Amino acid sequence: MARFKPQQFEVVIDKLVHGGQGIGTLESGKKALVWNVLPGERVQFETRRSKSSFVEGIAQNILESSPDRLQPQDDLYLSTSPWQMMTYEAENKYKLEILNESLQRAGVSKIASDFKYPAGEWHYRNKMEYSFWGDEDGLHLALFNRGTHQKQIVRGSSIARPEIDETANKICQILHEQNVRAGDLKSVVLRCSQKGEVVAAIFTRNEQLPRYEALKDVCKGVAVYFSNPKSPASVLTRELYTFGDITLVDEILGVPINYDVNSFFQVNLEAYHLALQEIKSAVAGMGVTDMYSGVGSIGLTVAEEPPRLIEVDQHSVAQARLNAGEGAEVIHAASENATEYLPCNETEAVIFDPPRAGLHAKVTEATLAILPKKLVYLSCNPSTFARDLQLLEESYDIASLTGFNFFPRTPHIEALSVLELRP
Repeated sequence: MARFKPQQFEVVIDKLVHGGQGIGTLESGKKALVWNVLPGERVQFETRRSKSSFVEGIAQNILESSPDRLQPQDDLYLSTSPWQMMTYEAENKYKLEILNESLQRAGVSKIASDFKYPAGEWHYRNKMEYSFWGDEDGLHLALFNRGTHQKQIVRGSSIARPEIDETANKICQILHEQNVRAGDLKSVVLRCSQKGEVVAAIFTRNEQLPRYEALKDVCKGVAVYFSNPKSPASVLTRELYTFGDITLVDEILGVPINYDVNSFFQVNLEAYHLALQEIKSAVAGMGVTDMYSGVGSIGLTVAEEPPRLIEVDQHSVAQARLNAGEGAEVIHAASENATEYLPCNETEAVIFDPPRAGLHAKVTEATLAILPKKLVYLSCNPSTFARDLQLLEESYDIASLTGFNFFPRTPHIEALSVLELRP
């Protein structure tokens, strides 16, 4: 296979698109999808990928700059938070535009008129994942350069909570002092509670990695996992050993929610609270069935009576049962295999918070057959969100539609819709 040869092009950026890149048209007619750009800018970029109808790349020189452009805080900002190069005001404006473009393209009858965002745009993430790099100076934390398999040394990220980066560097130093090879390591994942407690998981390719007692006091809990070298970086194959307790607890709308370093849990609780308050208002006085419930952080915090929680991941189910206590019903099943639990009475609502793929087709079909009185749909992907809303509008009216910025300085967009059964 011929080795890809990067090329240099110049282009004017028309707009930002879902995914975070800017788009423009080359003289050849090809579309260009480019990182590190803003609408209206004329840039010179280097290609990272080339197809018959488009090229992708990263802007190297900004020839005509947007007034919204800022100097990024991190050298490697494109790896973690590629929208650091614009004002926060511009970021929220562009996210609302991208969300509404997705809704209009899908034929949804309503667009979002409101976009809510937290005050804090830096040091908000309660979870980070770092890779490792080894050289003559020893072991270092690292991140992958966007669009490549190359790594670059880092000390942390300006979107991570400081406690996370402090702990990550301590772990790296301990492993360095133990002469651990970077080639034996895959990644380290760290989580931090609102109180500042940190737990970590180290993923290694070495099934015989020794037990390093120095890790015992580095934070609240550290787990060391063997991860099959053929699997992605942070996939757990087998636990090697654990120090301390890798469980954290945060209070959400006054409800204590337990989770651990491996759980799915929202990374920005300030933003999450904004959405939960709207959900709680929408389901007031109603019973709640929470599909795709994770550890129960939505259903258990917004429902007035014990909710029904449905979750496919066994690990999250165990956490949900701990959080629910004796009250809520926790069902271990994929949502598409648990559609019989969709309520059909006037006093219950269904909450959907699916992964990026959106609602499974079987869930959409069952919802339109059973017709629950009210639906609340929280989405992390405007494209699948728009697709699903368009289908649900067969029988439902959109009572409200709001955008949220759960991930400042990144292109990711969250959206919430409340749907009411049409009379």
